[in-house]
Order: sequence, then structure tokens, then C-alpha cells
Amino acid sequence: MTRLESMLEGTPYVAYLYGYPHKTAYRPLTPALPLEDVWAKERRDALFLYLHVPFCEMRCGFCNLFTAAGPREDVVAAWLAALKREARRVKDALGPSTFARAAIGGGTPTLLDVAGLETVFDLAAELGVDPRAVPMSVEVSPETVDADKVALLKARGVDRVSMGVQSFLEAEVAAVKRPQKTAQVEATLELLRSAGFPTLNLDLIYGIEGQTVETFQHSLEAALRYAPEELYLYPLYVRPLTFLGKKSRAWDDLRLSLYRTGRDFLLSRGYTQVSMRMFRAAHAPAARGAVYRCQEDGMVGLGVGARSYAGAVHYSSEYAVASREVRGIIQAYVERDAASFGEVRYGFVLDAAEQRHRHLVLSLLAEGVAPGVYRQRFGTEAKADFPMLAELEAHGLARDVDGVFQLTAAGVERSDLIGPWLDSEAVRARMAEYAWR
Repeated sequence: MTRLESMLEGTPYVAYLYGYPHKTAYRPLTPALPLEDVWAKERRDALFLYLHVPFCEMRCGFCNLFTAAGPREDVVAAWLAALKREARRVKDALGPSTFARAAIGGGTPTLLDVAGLETVFDLAAELGVDPRAVPMSVEVSPETVDADKVALLKARGVDRVSMGVQSFLEAEVAAVKRPQKTAQVEATLELLRSAGFPTLNLDLIYGIEGQTVETFQHSLEAALRYAPEELYLYPLYVRPLTFLGKKSRAWDDLRLSLYRTGRDFLLSRGYTQVSMRMFRAAHAPAARGAVYRCQEDGMVGLGVGARSYAGAVHYSSEYAVASREVRGIIQAYVERDAASFGEVRYGFVLDAAEQRHRHLVLSLLAEGVAPGVYRQRFGTEAKADFPMLAELEAHGLARDVDGVFQLTAAGVERSDLIGPWLDSEAVRARMAEYAWR
């Protein structure tokens, strides 16, 4: 039995692969790398700027993102001051650069007050990001966004707002330790829709304790009352050191049937499936600005918890989930001086083989692997470099469609198995050695 066949006999929910390599494969870099050297040979004409706000009102029971709940005002002020030092040092290191996309995420960016949000937007502008010229997305939450903050987002040119609703049933969100009131969610959605943002994205979760096909259908129908341009459907994962991860119960598993319910419902309502999680409405606006391809173009992350992707080096601050560890990493960040932000101290160096791996994985889990694009970039053939792809085809999980190697419907619903299956041996070994903190 091959490794893929063995994995196919188990759950299709192995791990969510939204970047390659996974952050648990990162390690301290000794000696530290000069930031100018990391970006010296990289294209900088279509970058993605990501600003991470590592704070939220509370940590949900499923969340393993880098965030601290309920921060003191002095901690937020110190973080903003450090963010300014980092942004200006990064700008100097990058030199002339053009950004094709930008996003402010977290955590919960709208936990910041209006002045704090203005500071973050001002720093993005210092790096050359004009949201009126390039797409910019901001994450919001029902508990923290209000009319003044919405007005600010509109004034600063934000064209996409994203909100994690998770469920429109209070009993379900309570099951994942999220004290959310449906009435407040609905009022926030009315506020966001009335503001006229071109794109509203909503996140829903399936696999919550007590959830059924019928209750998930209820949340889907409730979401569509607000005509979101995008919907993301996330399977629930129970991760180490989270609230749910500490509960002693067996998790699983209606997730596959719930996924199919959501997929079929959204397709029947005219949405297009972009990936396992993402669905786009027919009325969604066309993409604007310069073309950004995550497989090829770099990402500049600012703020503790953000990751940056240069072609050969991926880097970030250290990562943790436990509250004390997160707060310690934030404290170390706010104590850094400007010069220290010119050093890359923690990350993963991608050799030529890992760069091929990254391109393959990110392409296959999205629009598919285009042989011509792969050949132009690497000078070789994708199927020759990765003979394992034939096994996906043999199991009906992928096939050639108009010259592009794409996942089938059966493959898409197993994206969270296929992604980890494609990890290189070196990345798998590092991830297995990682000690959660």
C-alpha cells in the first residue's frame, strides 16, 4: 500500500495547507540573514503587503492563530510603536517596490480604535500602498466594528471586508467557545452592506459539536440573505493547546457530508467553487489592479505573527498558541529596536527542490498546475519532477483539463489530505519535530 492509499483510508481532514512550507517547519536561522540580502534578487513589482494585528477580544475555542486576547492599552500602544519601526526598516530594505495586493488581518484588526487603525493604514501608505489603486481587505468582527470604523475603512479605500460568522445559531458558536449573539451579527452585516463595500466575505465553519446538515443549511441560507460576494466554508479542526483541543471527546465526523451540503447548495445558487474552501458569487466584481500570483510573487508581512515570503526565504516571528507564550513573543517584539528589524532570525530557507514543491502545491490546490508556467519558471516538466502526480490521477483525484492538471471534485474535497501528502520529506520531518507552545 502506498502512502497515499494509506492516507485515503483515514480522514480526509489531515491539515489545512494555506502556505508551503507550514509555519511549524520554521526554525531559528543562525546566523541571522540581512533583510536586504533576502530580498536582493527577488522581483518586487507585484508584492502582497500583509499587516498582522495580534489582538482580539477573546480567543475562540478552535483558534490557533497568533493572537492575544484582551490586551491592555499600553501593550497595544507599544505594539504600534514597534510596527512603525519595523515598517520603516522594511521599506528601506526593499527599496523601490510595487504592491499588487494588501490585507490587514489578525487577530481582529477592528479591535484597534480608530486612531490605531489610522496608524496602520498610514504605515501601509508609507510603503506605497494606495487602497484606491490596489485591492485591500480587512478582517472585522461583530463585537469590535462600528459605524465610525466602517466609515474609516471606506474613507481609506478598502474594497473587501471579511467577517468570521462561523454559524448563525448561538448554540453552535457557544460550542466553540464564542459568545456571539446572532442579532449583533445581523446588525453588523446590515451595517457593512449599507456601506457599499464591493466585496463582502463571510466565513462559516462545519463540524461543530451538535451541528447537523439541517442546521448548517440554516446558516448557509442566513448568509445568503446578505448576498456575500465570497463565502469560505471551513472544516472544524481541533488543534493542540486550543480550548477544544483540551476537551476529552472524539471529534468526527459529519464534516464530509456537511461539506458536500454546502458545496452543492452554493453551486445551486450560482456560486463558483474556487478551492475547497472558497466560493465566489456571480455578482462578485472582477479582480482589479496588477496580477498577483502567490506561487511566484512575494509577500511582505509586518507585525509580530506575520509571515513574509521571498522566493528562497520564508520568515516570521516565532509562533505560539498558549497565551503566556504569545504574550512573551509580543513583548520581545515591542522591545526590538529599528536595526534589529533588518535581521531575519526565524524561518525556512527553500532550496530549488522546495521552491518547485511550493509552486506545485499552491497551484494544484487552487487553479491547477499549468505545464507551460511551470516549465517557464523551472525549465523542467512538473510531471517529471513529481511522478507521484500519476497516483492522484489513478485514484480519480486529478486529471488534465484543457492542458492544466487539476483536482477533480473528489480531489477538491480531499484537499486537506492531498496538501499534506505532497509535503516534502524534509518539511514533514521538521513539522513532526515541532514542539507546540
